[in-house]
Amino acid sequence: MQQNKRLYALEHEKVSKLLLRYSIPAVVGAMVNALYNIVDRIFIGQGVGDEAIAGLAITFPILLFSQAFGMLVGSGASVRIAILLGRKDQAMAEKVLGNSLYLTFFFNLVVCLLGYLYMEPLLRLFGATNTILPYAKEYLMIALGFNIFADLSFSYNAVIRSTGYPTKAMLSMILGALLNCVLDPLFIFGFKWGIAGAAWATNISMVVTALFVMSHFFNSKSVVTFRKESFAFSWVSMKSILAIGVSPFAMMLVNSVINIVINRSFNLYGSSEFETTNAIAAYGIIIGISQLFIQFMVGVSQGGQPIMSYNLGAGQALRSIKAYQYAVYVNVLMAFVGLSIALFAPDLFVRPFNPGEGLMKLTNTAIGIVFLSYPFVGLQITTVQFFQSLGLAGKAMFITLTRQVIFLIPGLILIPRIASLGLRGVWIAMPIADGLSGLTALTMVLIFLPKIRKKQLEKVLS
Repeated sequence: MQQNKRLYALEHEKVSKLLLRYSIPAVVGAMVNALYNIVDRIFIGQGVGDEAIAGLAITFPILLFSQAFGMLVGSGASVRIAILLGRKDQAMAEKVLGNSLYLTFFFNLVVCLLGYLYMEPLLRLFGATNTILPYAKEYLMIALGFNIFADLSFSYNAVIRSTGYPTKAMLSMILGALLNCVLDPLFIFGFKWGIAGAAWATNISMVVTALFVMSHFFNSKSVVTFRKESFAFSWVSMKSILAIGVSPFAMMLVNSVINIVINRSFNLYGSSEFETTNAIAAYGIIIGISQLFIQFMVGVSQGGQPIMSYNLGAGQALRSIKAYQYAVYVNVLMAFVGLSIALFAPDLFVRPFNPGEGLMKLTNTAIGIVFLSYPFVGLQITTVQFFQSLGLAGKAMFITLTRQVIFLIPGLILIPRIASLGLRGVWIAMPIADGLSGLTALTMVLIFLPKIRKKQLEKVLS
């Protein structure tokens, strides 16, 4: 009965009220997820130093690469399950759930093997200098060993949320983040483990979160549960997961590649190892800060995902559009808040990381540049989630690629060479790419919305 009430609400409750109810837990959960990176960086900056912050930044592409596979499975499974529940196909929804677990373990094994076998060459490729490399290796050796727990908590948190339990999804993230906040200072300052202490704190927290998340699917009161029948091997279920999840996977995978390209650009245009290390450390700090705003936007968009997916399956596409529109308003407004602080009070963002004087000055300047086009980022993130929630993975992936490949990579190649801008040109390329991608997303959605409205009207009149 409780399950039916949750699904009934998705189809009939006021959309703005639904989005608020689903988005608040999703936003809190997503921002708590961002806190894992931010808390590590703050305590590492306070307890180890600027070089260690740069070392952590160098590991970011590998960790993003791993999270991309978690997003591939989790996002694909959550959308597919929500659509199937909208069609009242419980058995197939649970088969998708069971088969998603096979994919999670397979991809995790591949990432761990590649990471351990080629760790130093990869870190060198990603821009690690002799100063940075020891810190990066020390952190990554621990992180890869616990990678499966990060993937499980990340992937199945999305499924919990999409099946009508947004508050529980939020609580799972809060649990891990609070534990991380307790263990970080204990291990870094108390036990004096340095950057390794941050790695142990984060990954022990991930273990606890993963156990909490996975226990949900063994509860008979859950909308979907692990049953014997769920684990019947199904290529159809796996392909449906991968087809839908490919867009957010591409987003994170490309994000990983872009981080590598940016770090390599800092190596190319830095006049010395010290300047390169400072630029990489500044970028690491900015990434941590920007994740608070990006994860807020992702949380709002993900909060709308069950509403958009379920109502598409239930033949109520106009409700899907309304959820998208509300999400855009909220995300663009939040982006303007971040931009205002970055331009007029950057110290509020940067000071907690305890950077040296040179790093502080560089980061304060760079963050104002990077945040210039963040309102377009809000539009882009929401539009990608909208198309993905409707099962239109191709459109979602194209928008993703415009921001991180089609516009940014040429910008990183060309802009630093214009008027000998050098390192400054690397920073400038980022907001230009964000702005062009946001305009592309706006154009695509303005073309698409009249078509879906027309189809809905034809269905009502038929």
